[in-house]
Amino acid sequence: MVRSAEGAAYTPGVVSSTVLDSTSLEARAAGFGALADPIRLEILSRLSDGAERCVCQLLSDTGVAANLLSYHLGVLRRAGLISARRRGRWVDYRLVPAALEALRRAMPGEAG
Repeated sequence: MVRSAEGAAYTPGVVSSTVLDSTSLEARAAGFGALADPIRLEILSRLSDGAERCVCQLLSDTGVAANLLSYHLGVLRRAGLISARRRGRWVDYRLVPAALEALRRAMPGEAG
C-alpha cells in the first residue's frame, strides 16, 4: 500500500473506480469542450450525414483558413469525435457517431 500526495491510500497496479470515474469525466469534458466552438460545430454539421469528406472539401465548404481548419480538426480528432484517413497528400474525415452518442448519454438528466 502506498499513499498518494493527498494522503489517500492505494495499491500500485490496481485501478480504483475513482480513478476510472475521473478519467471518464475528463474524457467527457474534453468531448464537450470540443463542441464549444462555432467552427467545430460547423465541421461536425458538414460531416453529420455520415459521408467521408476530404479536407479540401471542408476547406471550401467552411470558408475557414487552412491553418485554422487544421487546428479545429485536430481538436475534434483528439476528442474522438471525428476520424481521419490519409489518402495520398489529402486526409479524409468522418464523424464518429458513437462518440457523439456517448456525449449525448453523458448529459445530466439523460438515461444512460
